[in-house]
Amino acid sequence: MAQKRILLGIAGGIAAYKAADLCSKLAQAGHQVQVVMTSGATQFIGEATLAALSGRPVAMESFDSRFPLGPHIELAKEIDAFVVAPATASVLARFANGVADDLLSTLYLQNTASVLLAPAMSDPMWSKPSVRRNVATLVEDGCQIVGPEKGWLSCRVQGIGRMSEPAKILAAVTEILGQS
Repeated sequence: MAQKRILLGIAGGIAAYKAADLCSKLAQAGHQVQVVMTSGATQFIGEATLAALSGRPVAMESFDSRFPLGPHIELAKEIDAFVVAPATASVLARFANGVADDLLSTLYLQNTASVLLAPAMSDPMWSKPSVRRNVATLVEDGCQIVGPEKGWLSCRVQGIGRMSEPAKILAAVTEILGQS
């Protein structure tokens, strides 16, 4: 498969640490990876780690002079897939309701490529009717979902909400790219 352009969004949840492995796996598969992080994601994983793994500067701000047309325009242009891992309850809500209040959510609205979301949150959050409605809306809108999985959660309990492992997300990305 020829090199594809992947936009990797990372939201602010503890599962953000897995995004480093996903970024590395995508790059090792020969893809060009551009990382976009929310400010919350920086509380869990460093920008320098993701820049080193992707070989590209990480984008975080809606207003960035490196992108004269705006990062939401330039970063969404000609991408092959938009992957968000972890996709927190907040990100799912903003995407489902068309709220563009940061770079990641604005990119979602600008994007025309296939979207893969890897939810990650606590079991009670995942089980909330509002979260389930947002996921249903996103699926209706054409997004693909991988996970979440059942297992040990960071809140020290077993439940559903664990982000899928990077290898599983990579397999889903590869499938999406094969269809495009």
